[in-house]
Amino acid sequence: MSQVKLDARIVGRVRLAVVLGAGVAFGLAYLLSAGFRSEVNRAAAILGRGDVAVLKDYILSFGAWAPVVSGLLMILQALLAPLPAFLITFANGLAFGALWGGLLSLVSASLAAAIAFWISRALGRGPVEALVGKTGLESADRWFARWGHYAVLAARLVPILSFDVISFAAGLTRMGFWGFLVATTVGAAPATFVYAYLGGRAPQYVQVLLVAFGIVIAVAVVAAIVQRWRRGKPVP
Repeated sequence: MSQVKLDARIVGRVRLAVVLGAGVAFGLAYLLSAGFRSEVNRAAAILGRGDVAVLKDYILSFGAWAPVVSGLLMILQALLAPLPAFLITFANGLAFGALWGGLLSLVSASLAAAIAFWISRALGRGPVEALVGKTGLESADRWFARWGHYAVLAARLVPILSFDVISFAAGLTRMGFWGFLVATTVGAAPATFVYAYLGGRAPQYVQVLLVAFGIVIAVAVVAAIVQRWRRGKPVP
């Protein structure tokens, strides 16, 4: 076995160990700490409600730690796909203003995307498919097949596409991490600052985006079912 292959295998094992270790640590904290479990459940419930004003108040309730909590919420929503990330971006715009809220959202969204990328690269397709859903991952596969090296950049420029599913799918490709991160940051910046601006000036638009997001998810599911039916494959 060549030194390059041996090094790659070692790196892969270290990557897997880090991801599994982080997952086990989170799971143990959730199971053993009632306070931690309560806070995670509360945050997930607030994200699920889609109420930007309540989310803003929740973030600001942590005082000086508010930006850190906002970043952790962005990571949480990435792992609980398909919760839409723009909810947090709206709340950040409402809480910190368009500029600082936009910067905070862009940095935390890029970090969340990086974590999703490495989770996917460490665990492989099976666990990722269980996490984000087979339909979403197959749609991402078609997107990558269509756009090639520009798939991540193109996906970030189209706000209706799932930010997190694309991140997980990218980790299953041969794409380099730094290229992925640059494409993510550059592509996500325009929509992120627009959402932060709307969050600060017109938070009521979040309801419109939530409806649009729901319609897109429904159409994607129906399209996948129809496509499988036409190919003669069993519909799950």
